[in-house]
Amino acid sequence: MGLEVLLYWPNIIGYIRIGLVFAAWAVYETPAVFVSLYSVFIALDGVDGWLARRLGQSSGFGAWLDVVVDNMGRGMLWSLLFEWGWLVSALEWCVFVCNHNARGEQWKNSFASSPRFIRAIMANGFRTPLGTWVVSGLHCLPLWLYGCQWGLLAHWLYLPPWIQALGTMLLTAGRLLALSAEIWCIWTHIEDLTVHEEPEEKEN
Repeated sequence: MGLEVLLYWPNIIGYIRIGLVFAAWAVYETPAVFVSLYSVFIALDGVDGWLARRLGQSSGFGAWLDVVVDNMGRGMLWSLLFEWGWLVSALEWCVFVCNHNARGEQWKNSFASSPRFIRAIMANGFRTPLGTWVVSGLHCLPLWLYGCQWGLLAHWLYLPPWIQALGTMLLTAGRLLALSAEIWCIWTHIEDLTVHEEPEEKEN
């Protein structure tokens, strides 16, 4: 495996998703186009992993690229939604560094010794009801909030206020579940760094 991994089909989808991020960013104030582009961006997140398994094209680069592209998209949207949105993005990049530095490309399957709650979230690569809830909070909450800000939920989907509020609460709860796992990942990485830190030898 060499540079040809860059042209694996799952990774090409990753490049397409990067293009969608920039395109969506450029049309942020045109809701109809933005929602279409960002929704395709989200949908393709499930396609690349499936395609990698289907074609036998899983790779360390692909696992790295997938998370990088996810963070780019969500970071863009959170930063445009709120002045403090960069904090969410910064947290997700911090978790990315912790997981990929310590766990590598198999980070999703490296939580066997974690607390039961964290294992439940991470089980089967998030492909469980709880994992789906968490991923929905990660991916869909910022898009849902965009819809709230621009009145799309009321004027496009004709959702009554109570459904809008319920959707916001459910997605926020999913994002908070993700936050609990993120904090655990950061903390365990800090523990690992400090436990294995060797004191510098004093020069005579």
